[in-house]
Amino acid sequence: MSLAKSVETIIKEAMERGDFNDLKGKGKPLDLNAYFETPEDLRMAYSVLKNAGMVSGEVELLQEIAALKERLAATYEENQRNRIKKIIAEKQLQFNVMMERQNSQRRKK
Repeated sequence: MSLAKSVETIIKEAMERGDFNDLKGKGKPLDLNAYFETPEDLRMAYSVLKNAGMVSGEVELLQEIAALKERLAATYEENQRNRIKKIIAEKQLQFNVMMERQNSQRRKK
C-alpha cells in the first residue's frame, strides 16, 4: 500500500469516527491575512514557532507592550504610571530597533 493511500485511509477513518467535528473555526473561512502579510522568507520559521506554541521576539514584545498598556489604564498612582510609561517606551524602542534591523537585512538581500 502506498503512503498516499495509507494517509487517505487514516483520514477517512478519523472522519468516520468524528475526529474532525469539533475543530476550531469549523464552518468559517480561513483568515490567511497574517500568513500573506508575513515576509516570504520568514513564513516557514514563524509557522514552526507558532505550531510549537512559541512566538517570535517581536510578537512577544508586542504582547508585553499591550499588557503594560492595560496595566497603565488600570493604574491611578502617578509614580506607578510614570514607571509603566517608561517601560513601555523602552520596549517600544527595542521593538523598533528589531524591526529596523530586520528591514535593513531584507534590503541587503
